Amino acid sequence: MTDNIDIFWSFRSPYSYLVTPDLIRLREDYRVSVTLRPVLPIALRAKATVFDAKDKKRPQYIVMDSYRRAKFLGLPMAWPKPDPVIQDRETFEVSAEQPYIWRLSKLGIEAERRGKGIDFACHVALLLWGGTSDWNEGDHLARAVAKAGLDLAELEAALEQYDGEAEIAKNHELLEQAGHWGVPTMVFDGEPFFGQDRIDTLRWRLDEAGLRRKSAE
Repeated sequence: MTDNIDIFWSFRSPYSYLVTPDLIRLREDYRVSVTLRPVLPIALRAKATVFDAKDKKRPQYIVMDSYRRAKFLGLPMAWPKPDPVIQDRETFEVSAEQPYIWRLSKLGIEAERRGKGIDFACHVALLLWGGTSDWNEGDHLARAVAKAGLDLAELEAALEQYDGEAEIAKNHELLEQAGHWGVPTMVFDGEPFFGQDRIDTLRWRLDEAGLRRKSAE
């Protein structure tokens, strides 16, 4: 029997990027499936909770801490160019048009429908956050998607067949029902684990549930 872990995840979240290698290891070390549930970034869902032009401590800390955490984990780190969210860096106002984040989030939905959501997130997040400028141009995205065992053109064609925005809205509701609002949030057996640095606590809970694979002992 395989248990499931829902991972609420954003392509604009540095901490979501930093947790992806650990999510791959969860599948390897435990009898669990890991379901990617893309959500829109907090800048679009609840901007005021983080972004206040009169008090920039929160975003400044997130940037500083995520770079520090990446160095600690030995992962490459650079803010994506272009930023997945079109947002003024001084006023924090966001554009009404958000082509990058909607495209990435919908592609993540389709990748999960094909059973490769976490693989997609891992490779695409590395493309965005690993230092590749103009990640949206040329074949950068197609090559990252191919590393996850998927075809970009096929994913985009499939998105024409259903309402990807409705799927993302459903994930927003499920995140709220789980008792949290931030990303990454892992949910196992109804219990939320918020933050990249809570992966060890989640592993402890999985050990309590007796889900560790013999090969990982």
